[in-house]
Amino acid sequence: MAGMIGTGKSTYAEFLSEQLGSSIFYESVVDNPILPDYYKNPKRWAFPLQIYFLNTRFKTIREARTSPDNVLDRSLYEDLIFAELNFDSGNMTQLEFDTYKDLLETMMNEIDKTPKLRPDLLVYLDSDFETVLSRIRQRGRSYEQIEENPELLAYYKTLHAKYKDWIKAYDKTPVLIIESDQYNIFNTDDQKQLLTIIKRELTRLDSLNKEPAVMHETH
Repeated sequence: MAGMIGTGKSTYAEFLSEQLGSSIFYESVVDNPILPDYYKNPKRWAFPLQIYFLNTRFKTIREARTSPDNVLDRSLYEDLIFAELNFDSGNMTQLEFDTYKDLLETMMNEIDKTPKLRPDLLVYLDSDFETVLSRIRQRGRSYEQIEENPELLAYYKTLHAKYKDWIKAYDKTPVLIIESDQYNIFNTDDQKQLLTIIKRELTRLDSLNKEPAVMHETH
């Protein structure tokens, strides 16, 4: 899975893993010891947070190899979005950013040398900005709320725009774009539609075994 904060990656991942009979691997958020401090003081904690996420995401990819079929609720490929945003915002120094990029490149080279480490399909959840804000409010993590930290609104807007640019340029794996604000993942009819769309694309990729392609589904 990939997508902006609040697009529903974990919820979709849980649904897909259950329906496809696959193992699920989560991004370290709830148990992340750095994330709450980052939201309070991003300049102090941006670099440690990026290294923490980079390390845990790579470890998750390696752990997922133990299962023949799996769903990850966040991809390593989008990690650079957050690092660039922190650097552009002045939360990371040039040296920190260069160190991060060097480590990311090392991990990416490791993935490229082992095709099994690459996902068969990247399911990208797109959503309009207002829906993203609504879902962030609903899940209730205090450190994510713009009411408690008004500066987060600008951060979320910039992040949303960066994701739009990122997915347009992404070419590492096959991609399926889902307009998550057009579906209710808790609605039975929408669940059936989503499962049909994703199964159809997995089947197509399995049978064709060709270059990555983007398929854009709307409701």
